[in-house]
Amino acid sequence: MVSEIAGDPRFFRRAGPFDIAAIAAAGDAKVEGHAASAIAARLFTGIAPLQNAGPAEVSFLDNRRYVGLLGTTRAGAVIIHPDLASAVPSGAVALITPDPYLAWARVASLFHPLPPAVPGVAPSAVIDPTARIDATAEIGPLAVIGAGAEIAAGCRIGPLAVIGAGVSLGRDCRIGAHVSISHALIGARVAIYPGARIGQDGFGFAVTESGFVSVPQIGRVIIEDDVEIGANTTIDRGSVADTVIGAGSRLDNLVQVGHNVRIGRACVIVAQAGISGSTVLEDFVMAGGQAGLIGHLHIGRKARIGAQAGVMADVAAGASVVGSPAQPVSTFFREVATLRRLAKTGKRKTARTDAESSAAETET
Repeated sequence: MVSEIAGDPRFFRRAGPFDIAAIAAAGDAKVEGHAASAIAARLFTGIAPLQNAGPAEVSFLDNRRYVGLLGTTRAGAVIIHPDLASAVPSGAVALITPDPYLAWARVASLFHPLPPAVPGVAPSAVIDPTARIDATAEIGPLAVIGAGAEIAAGCRIGPLAVIGAGVSLGRDCRIGAHVSISHALIGARVAIYPGARIGQDGFGFAVTESGFVSVPQIGRVIIEDDVEIGANTTIDRGSVADTVIGAGSRLDNLVQVGHNVRIGRACVIVAQAGISGSTVLEDFVMAGGQAGLIGHLHIGRKARIGAQAGVMADVAAGASVVGSPAQPVSTFFREVATLRRLAKTGKRKTARTDAESSAAETET
């Protein structure tokens, strides 16, 4: 059996070691605990979960359900909320912060920073002579860069990726293996994971008595800064207007975004969700896994759409909807409770009727 290793060096670059002051600064945390002075000069080599961490590792607790693990942890430092700081063992430093998970993300990035681009073009890559590639970019084996494409400083283009003609990538983008991008303008620090398809034709056609006539899709895909797009996600280009993914948004694996969809800033779209053409999501919308949104809807700012919801009407700002057809959470669960009561009542009535019938047959 293979033992658990957090940040296996075969796969993950590791930085450090770091002292507790550097770690606290990275996580914007306050250092407390009986061991703080003794550990001040100690160097920490990495991160690990509470149950596996050793004295040279940093761990965290963000969920009260696992507070019992604190008593047995060997971690040298624990990132934790002020309300739970007293539960940290005396041999560990408490790194106090109101948002432990955010601090954990930053400390994890301190120990495991993204690997930098290795400047250069692989000999097997196919580069159109009119493409403009910054000297600091990395172009992987068998990648294809089309005519007039622009690849900015610090970009990493994975093996077998295809960057189509005229596509523009901003600084420090990370494009995974087998990604294809066409008809797209992409901002800075965008991560697109393996197998994603960006900019293909949208699903548009006219219906005739003899079949279908495809409508030319002449829009683009605009992806703003700091977006992440999961593996095997597909984003269609616009039919006439553009398909837009707003800054800072996160799209999970296997998400489908139709033509002319406009997704606002810092939205979260979870795996296998589908958004049909021309639907607009305002900023900070969250859509759960396998949610389906029909076309031409307007989803208000900070709306929340539950997993497997079927959204067939506009959703107001700040609203939470679940079910299919989607409806407000309170309405949905009230209906569920009513159905359960009716089902139980029906069972009792059926049992009573059966008992009365048996009694009548006995008398007969």
